[in-house]
Amino acid sequence: MKEIILKPLIFILFVSLSLHSCYKRDDALSPAIEVQDFVWKGLNAYYLYQEDIADLSDTRFSSDLQLESYLSGFGSPVDIFNSLKTLSDSRSLLIDDYTIEDIVSPLRSSFTTGMEFGLFKDPNRLDSIIGFVSHILPLSQASTDSIVRGDFFYAIINEEADTIHLKEDNYRALLLNYPQDTLKLLMANFNGDTLIVNNQRVDLVKKNYQYPPILLKEVFDLGAKKAGYLLYNNDFSTNYIGDLNATMQEFKNESVNELIIDLRYAIGSHSYARTIAELASMITGQFPNEILMKETWNEKAQTWFELNQPDALITKFPTTLQNNETINALNLTDVYIILNGNGFNGSSALELLINSLHPYINVHVLGNTTRGDNLGSISLYDSPDYDIFNANLNHTYSLQPTVVTFSNKENETYETGIIPTIQLCPIEDPLNLGELGGLTDPLLSEVMQYVTTGNTGVTLLCNPFELELVYNSINSQRIIDKGTFIKQDLPNLGR
Repeated sequence: MKEIILKPLIFILFVSLSLHSCYKRDDALSPAIEVQDFVWKGLNAYYLYQEDIADLSDTRFSSDLQLESYLSGFGSPVDIFNSLKTLSDSRSLLIDDYTIEDIVSPLRSSFTTGMEFGLFKDPNRLDSIIGFVSHILPLSQASTDSIVRGDFFYAIINEEADTIHLKEDNYRALLLNYPQDTLKLLMANFNGDTLIVNNQRVDLVKKNYQYPPILLKEVFDLGAKKAGYLLYNNDFSTNYIGDLNATMQEFKNESVNELIIDLRYAIGSHSYARTIAELASMITGQFPNEILMKETWNEKAQTWFELNQPDALITKFPTTLQNNETINALNLTDVYIILNGNGFNGSSALELLINSLHPYINVHVLGNTTRGDNLGSISLYDSPDYDIFNANLNHTYSLQPTVVTFSNKENETYETGIIPTIQLCPIEDPLNLGELGGLTDPLLSEVMQYVTTGNTGVTLLCNPFELELVYNSINSQRIIDKGTFIKQDLPNLGR
């Protein structure tokens, strides 16, 4: 966490710069509006778009009584919070119980058979659906059954021992919300035109499953190049940063000089800028303590930081994790990021990584254009310095407003998205999946061709049978991106 230590003289300067509009009260605030008061003052101080909201202006109220009268006009904290956001702001949040929200996220787990799959319309039968196995989770129940990536299925056997064919109006009930303990799949062969029943049945049982930190890792000897391959399907949270660091040491031990990060099955979700900085240092390592990313706050907060604590506005390449473990750095000059999937544009954390590394090394984005989310958020609590310590015990509300935009060392940003170096097929071809993470994997094969030759004119044959995909189990697991967060001690605003 970036430390900001306020001396009395600095605090006087802070007040003189009008970083808050209301003086500190000597009398008690009415309990009926204390949450509304916290919301207004938190957004007035740090909301990125504070200057654009008339009711957040420092000159909007001339006295505390006038502010209290304004606050009393809102029936709930949600009402005032919504009224003080810009219409386009879908990121900022008001949390009604931070004691639940702030619980450390557990390791990813689910109740699953271990089969990830997709569904497409049968080209020859109206309303019929054909399923295909995209991959099997390692050490899951399905990994012990006779079912593999690239297998097809067309029906299930229900509790009454009836054969029920998959259709557009029943596949969710049959494959996702079924009541029985065992999913009994009827298998088939499919050549792109004709479905041929093969009289095989696979019984899959749901069990509690904890996802591995890393789905797959390999090292490929490509002559002069030695590529570390990482198939990553979790979020970039502190839960898995230690596992990523250990994997980088394994790659380092094998003299890897290229890195491929495959995110085709990634679930996204939020992260912290510090965690992304740690990952950036694992990929590089030759730029210790150089500026990696910059933050820009609203005008009055930015002015204060620039005058009093300019180091708080930058994040440098770290050399250790937050637990003081040494970062295992690969010292690379090139990293390749596979970002494909129908409608998948990565996450704000991934964009921050790509943009921050761009001035230092070659970052090759392979697949889709990213979304363009260069915003950062912070958690604010109802305490004198907006920290959770000494928070008001009368309520459990907290704020997660958008407070900064990110840019890199060269002041480049990415609010319009990051354009990929080469295009990849948006979806995998169910009839040509190959071995996941192997050289028969068509998607990885195309990437390897680019890595070894640098040829950006890759010719792809995507979905040659024009199959219409209707469902993908990975898409249903992707978490709404809550953004990239920063952790930073904030100046006391004299509340």
